[in-house]
Amino acid sequence: MTYVIAEPCVDVLDKACIEECPVDCIYEGERMLYIHPDECVDCGACEPVCPVEAIFYEDDVPDQWKDFYTANVEFFSELGSPGGASKLGKIERDHPLVAALPPQGE
Repeated sequence: MTYVIAEPCVDVLDKACIEECPVDCIYEGERMLYIHPDECVDCGACEPVCPVEAIFYEDDVPDQWKDFYTANVEFFSELGSPGGASKLGKIERDHPLVAALPPQGE
C-alpha cells in the first residue's frame, strides 16, 4: 500500500510534502508531484501538510480520482526506482492523464 497524489495537486506543486517526506519518494513532474509506490514507506508525513488536500492513502482516494493511483504507478514505469527524488530533480513530463487535463486553477 502507498500514498497517492491526486488531481488537486495539478498545476499547484506546493512541495510542502517533499519537505516532510523522510525517504525522498515524492518526484516532481511538469504539472504535478508523484509518489513512488516502491519507495514510499507509508509514514503519512506528507498527507497533513498538503495545502490542497491532494494526498490520500491508496484505499482512501475519492472515486473521482481513482485513476490517479494508476497515474502515480505508471509515471515510474520508465524511471524504475531511482532511489530518491532529489537525485533527479524535475522530470520534464507527466503521466498522460495529467498532461491531458486543462489548466487548473484561476
